[in-house]
Parts: sequence; structure tokens; C-alpha cells
Amino acid sequence: METLMKWVTQFKDDEEGLQTLEIMLIIAVIVVIALLFRDSIMGWVNDLINFGDENISDFQQE
Repeated sequence: METLMKWVTQFKDDEEGLQTLEIMLIIAVIVVIALLFRDSIMGWVNDLINFGDENISDFQQE
């Protein structure tokens, strides 16, 4: 029984791999936010691309 309690205490205090879990959680949150707001994000990106296309056309005509 003492060996089991010692193992549980060591397992609880072990922080190895904790950074990997944190990074995975951050990536998961970013993916969820991107999926929720994908229409808004795509509209914003398309507006930026169209704005750039219009400005490039202005420079080429001069």
C-alpha cells in the first residue's frame, strides 16, 4: 500500500509533458475560434485581397 501511495504522489507531482498539453490546448482553442468565425475571417481576407488588387491596377496604369 505504501508503494502505491508513493507512486500516486510521484505521478501527481510529475510535470513532464505539461508544456505539450498546454500547447495542444492552445491550438485546439485557436482551431475552434477559427471554425466559429470562418465566414467573418474569409470575408475580411477577401476584402484585403480585393483592396490590394485595386491598388495594383492603379499603379500599373500610371
